[in-house]
Amino acid sequence: MNTVIKTAFASSFLAAAVLAAPISASAQSASPMTYPDKCKSEMSSGGDMSMQGHQMSGMAEFQKESMDGMKAMNMNMMQGMMKKDPDVTFACGMIAHHMGAISMAQIELKYGKNAENKAKAQKIIDDQTKEIKELTAWVEKEAK
Repeated sequence: MNTVIKTAFASSFLAAAVLAAPISASAQSASPMTYPDKCKSEMSSGGDMSMQGHQMSGMAEFQKESMDGMKAMNMNMMQGMMKKDPDVTFACGMIAHHMGAISMAQIELKYGKNAENKAKAQKIIDDQTKEIKELTAWVEKEAK
């Protein structure tokens, strides 16, 4: 199997594993909004997630919350990328991406100590929340 095929297979397996993973309450509450239904796609899931808890053992709480946020963002981005319309794919991908950024920023506000980083995190939350609302309104109006 050549490297490209191995990489594609590994990416597919990772996507399936992420989709099979339960999203923790901290990841769900980290986002100020819900991913639009029109961005969701039917995707099959699979893979053995028995090692999921083990992989996160030894991590600090902020690292675990960061990983949960990334899992949620990746799941949503993968669903958005399955849309047949490139404009909808873009909007859905950006919504998921911004939701991930907001999750990261909220973790910085909760655990961070640097005032400059915390101010930047709050700006990200404010700016990207506005963009999510705009993109979601567009998706709700335009996506079939």
